This record gives sequence, structure tokens and C-alpha cells, in this order.
Amino acid sequence: MSSPSQNPTPGQTSGQATGQAAATSGQTPGTTRIVAGESAKPKRKRTLEIGLAAGLVLLIGAGAAVASTVSRTNDAAPAAAVAETPAAELKLGYFGNITHAPALVGVSQGLIAKSLGGTKLSTQVFNAGPAAIEALNAGAIDATYIGPNPAINSYVKSKGESISIIAGAASGGAQLVVKPGIASAADLKGKKLATPQLGGTQDVALRAWLGKQGYKTNTDGSGDVAINPTENAQTLKLFQDGKLDGAWLPEPWASRLVLQAGAKVLVDEKDLWEKGEFITTVLIVNKKFAAEHPATVKALLKGHVDSVNWLNAAPAAEKSTVLNAALKESAGAALPADVIDRSLKNIVFTVDPLAGTYKKLLQDGVDAGTTTQADITGIFDLSALNSVLGEGATGRKVSAQGLGKD
Repeated sequence: MSSPSQNPTPGQTSGQATGQAAATSGQTPGTTRIVAGESAKPKRKRTLEIGLAAGLVLLIGAGAAVASTVSRTNDAAPAAAVAETPAAELKLGYFGNITHAPALVGVSQGLIAKSLGGTKLSTQVFNAGPAAIEALNAGAIDATYIGPNPAINSYVKSKGESISIIAGAASGGAQLVVKPGIASAADLKGKKLATPQLGGTQDVALRAWLGKQGYKTNTDGSGDVAINPTENAQTLKLFQDGKLDGAWLPEPWASRLVLQAGAKVLVDEKDLWEKGEFITTVLIVNKKFAAEHPATVKALLKGHVDSVNWLNAAPAAEKSTVLNAALKESAGAALPADVIDRSLKNIVFTVDPLAGTYKKLLQDGVDAGTTTQADITGIFDLSALNSVLGEGATGRKVSAQGLGKD
């Protein structure tokens, strides 16, 4: 595996082409990879026979009704049993980013596998959200950690049939970093910038922000400012080679450009949001999988909550060590301690998906030209998460803010 400044890197495993939706990982860190007569007497006899026959018909009819009811009950019972049966396997996606630390910790420390019990855990590492969505829609994975904008886009395109957001994972940790000579937005005209992938959360954030600065950008890379969707590792190398002027990136990539390539922060995304709170990573699930295996989804969420709690309680040194080992295991490259430390200072790990921010996120996607205006009511299903939280010591719950189930 190459050095931290080269491919493959966090976001792609060795020999794995990022974005190939049908591929799944064979082994995973911390887990085991992972349907009648005429006279008076004969007349009386006939009457008796008729009565007996009628009674027999009634008995047969009643028996048939009972049999039908039993049959329907027996037919329904297996269907109900299937719905409550844990899945044999859960295929989980995530990125090799610090913003996906709950996945890194949950997988490497065995917290998710332990919660899943007899369900086998398989994992696949992605570079950015659109590729993960392709894999989810193709059935190559069942659930994934992802940025909010690809989740919104999938929900809108499928008219609400594809995914549900079932938890938050991380808030913060995204910045526009640029060459030292760029002092303001006015200096960006004609410049070349990068994002992890077209339609990804950072891509949408950059395009929306540039639009507010008066710049026109197009999804084909043309416009007042050129935006080239580029894998994170390549972005670092291109910036170091002077072929890029900057990039809007999640952690640890923003910190890597600052500390390893001499970039400076032009925009910290937290400054664009009320109270500095914006969601960077959520946990989503394929709706069909969730309907068929609710117990497995709840088990996944239990492991996810345990991971977030671990991150928020662990000493800084231990957290850094565990995350760096997980990054090396999942992506083949560890990071310098200062990169990890700077990254962690910019992120808050939370199971709250900050549902109140999603109307703005949707509008940003519309403004960026990567999605269409739509009603996203129903995008959240936080009922299983709140059930898990209610069983914990705090009993805290999170809200869908009217955009789905609590």
C-alpha cells in the first residue's frame, strides 16, 4: 500500500475500484466476513333425509370456513415471522474519512458486529456518496454511512422509495482550503477547485457557496470557476503539484492539505450555518431491507450508538490511536498525529441527524444543479434509533422535525 500522500488511501481499499456498485468486500476489519319415496312414511323419511343433508351442508360449510381461516392465519404467520427474522448478512458501506469515525470505530472495535449477533457483517469502503448510493440501490450494500446530499438526492429521485435516514453520525469537519495567495472569494474567478464527487455533500456545498458569491458553475466543469470532482488522494497530489487551486473537503483531507501541502482555510463550513451546526455524515438504510429485517436495523443502530458513545468518551490519545489503526486497516494508510488531532477538533460525533437543516440542504442541491425541488417529508425514520436511545441510561431521543418518523 502506498504512503499517506498517495493512492490507495482513506476512501478506497487496495485493489478496489471506488464506485463499482456491484462489488462487496470479502473481509472486514474486526468482523468475520460477514422465504327418496311416495307414501306417508317414505315422505317423512324424505323430510328427515333432506334435513340431515341440509345439516351436513351447514357442517361442511362451517368446517370449510374454519379451515379457510386457519389457512389464512397459517399463511400470515410465516410472513410475520420472516419480517421479524434477523438478516443472515448485513452489508455496510462507509468512507475512510474521520467524518465516518463511528463506522471506523464500530467496525474495527467489533461494536457493530457484537450488536448484530448472528448476522454476518460485510463492509465496503467508498470515496464519496454517489458511488455508495449506486451500490445501495443495486443491492450491493444494505446500509451505509454517507453525506446528507446524496441521501436527499436518492430519496427525491426514487420518490421516497429508496432510502431512509435512520441516524446522524457526525457534524462539522468540512472546509474550503486554497493556495496561500487566494485571499477572498473575489480571487477565485478562473481558478480550478476540486470536490470528492459530483453531487456529493462537499460538491453541493461548494457550488451553492460559489453561487452566492456571484459565480456560475456547471456540472461539466465549465463556468466562472472550474470544479473537478476528484478522488481525495488525487486532490492532495494535484494540489501539491500546483495543478489545483483549492478544494472543499471533509476531514481528514482538509487537514492534510493544510498540514502537508501548505493550503490555508478560506471557508470553514461551520461559519455558514446557524450555531455552526451542519450534518456531515448520516446512517441510511435501503427501505426494502429495513422492512424485511427491522431487528437487524435496530441491532445496527445499537452498535452505531455504542460507537458514537465510545468516541465521545474515549481519551484523546486512545481515540487517535484507534482511528489511525482503523484508517490503516480499511484504507492502507495511517495519518500523522497532527492531522488526526486537527481533524477531530473540527468534528462533533452525534446520533442526531440535525433534521432541521435538511430544507436548506435540499435547496443547496437545487441551487447547485445536482437535484430537483421536492417534498422530502418522510425521509427520516428515527423510530428504531429512539427505541435504542430509550433503552439507554439517558433515555434521550432525537427529532425528525416533521420530516418523518420519530
